[in-house]
Amino acid sequence: MAEREGEMSRVSRRQLLRGGVTLLGATVLTAHSASAASGPAGAVRAPASAGLLSRVINVRDLGAVGDGLADDTAAFEYAYALAAARVSRGIGRTVIEIPPGEFLITRPNALLNGAAPLRPANGLRFSGAGKRMTTLVFRPPVGPGSYLCRNEDIWANLSFERIQFRSATPGASFFSSYSTGQAQDYRFSECEWMGEWEYGIQLDGTDTNSEMRWEACRVGGAYRRAFLYSGVTGRGQQPNDQDQFLNYWFTDMKVEYDWGNFLEFPYGGSITCRGGSYIITGTRPPSQEYGTTSTFFRFPVAQHHDSVQRFHAQDIRFEVRNPDARVIDCVWKSGTVHFSDCDDTGLAFKDFAPEVRPHRYVVGPRGPLIRYDSCQLVGRHEYRTDGARDSLPTVARYDMCLLRSHPQEEFAVTDGTATPAFVSFVDCLDVAADPADATTARTPEPTGDAPPSAPAAQAAPGTAPTGPAGTASPSAAPARTPPPA
Repeated sequence: MAEREGEMSRVSRRQLLRGGVTLLGATVLTAHSASAASGPAGAVRAPASAGLLSRVINVRDLGAVGDGLADDTAAFEYAYALAAARVSRGIGRTVIEIPPGEFLITRPNALLNGAAPLRPANGLRFSGAGKRMTTLVFRPPVGPGSYLCRNEDIWANLSFERIQFRSATPGASFFSSYSTGQAQDYRFSECEWMGEWEYGIQLDGTDTNSEMRWEACRVGGAYRRAFLYSGVTGRGQQPNDQDQFLNYWFTDMKVEYDWGNFLEFPYGGSITCRGGSYIITGTRPPSQEYGTTSTFFRFPVAQHHDSVQRFHAQDIRFEVRNPDARVIDCVWKSGTVHFSDCDDTGLAFKDFAPEVRPHRYVVGPRGPLIRYDSCQLVGRHEYRTDGARDSLPTVARYDMCLLRSHPQEEFAVTDGTATPAFVSFVDCLDVAADPADATTARTPEPTGDAPPSAPAAQAAPGTAPTGPAGTASPSAAPARTPPPA
């Protein structure tokens, strides 16, 4: 406490006034930020002078240095306290502005600390100057269990834009979001994550925690669990209580990280990823839960409520750089999975590529319904069943796809190497369609009884092509009768 009071004394009256708050308001706001906004009886309330607070709070005006060396934690805590104090009738109208620089933060929850006794609030925006122009370096004393942001069912409509977040303590996490109905509607625009994290964003609770959007962001670094992880069940809720966590949109992303999972949804979800490049550049250090495998889309629990198992990937280029990288591993027993105009063949020329299985599913009588439209696909796809694969209806369909490594009768495997009957192919191309890729095993060899056919002679101009024994080919167009003179 004494350390924090000492830090507060270093913020001068002039700096607070430049931030748009009177000295009286600043004195009241020196209490813990969780008590700064109006709350239930007993909580510290913002004074009338809080109405003078600026709608834009610049952390540099509150003492932040941004040189990567000075500890700027206190300035960010003050900025959040000021923003929380401006909430009126459940509406917050404050922008926390972070200029170019590298800002060091060493205490958890310093960027956002939404916890009781705060009342539910709508609207808070964090705005930087651009990726790699504004950088927040999170360096808590201990990594696991430390979060730069937390939202305990308080804030909705949060916005983060043009900021790089970097973990300088391996195993720290960016955001913990707990909801029973309030935490929702987050937007991340032109943001970037670097360093080694445990979680990027961890979702928990029993309801809502949904309607979240990422636009033109870059996901780098590494993740011991996942960049977005839904369903921690850390507070006594039962499985599937979290199935109302819905609607996550990723648009024009650059997902290029060292290892870990990108999206892991143990408890349902409606997820759409459109556009961008997705690459796992390395191999995960061995772990008990994941081995050495890293997966972009991991859905590890089978049973969920109806309508909360939906995944769609469109216009994405994936790179499968090693056998430990997977695009999807899904054990849903219903719902839908759809890949449209995607390509994971960029490294199909590698020696290991024909034997990789980057797409893996468990299927049953209700699906999930799996569809690939106009995709280019490497290796094989693996389907696991409960054993009654011959009686399953068609649950997977490949429509106008290019199968880069194998003919379609060898592309999908299940419970071994047998071709599953519940997978269908419609107008697909495979290696046998290209003479340069076809193997000699697929080219009939001439026998001793019949010499190989000679190449057909080119028809003379103006004559119809001929079939066997000089007869006219059935496909030849009829000769045109010249018009009468």
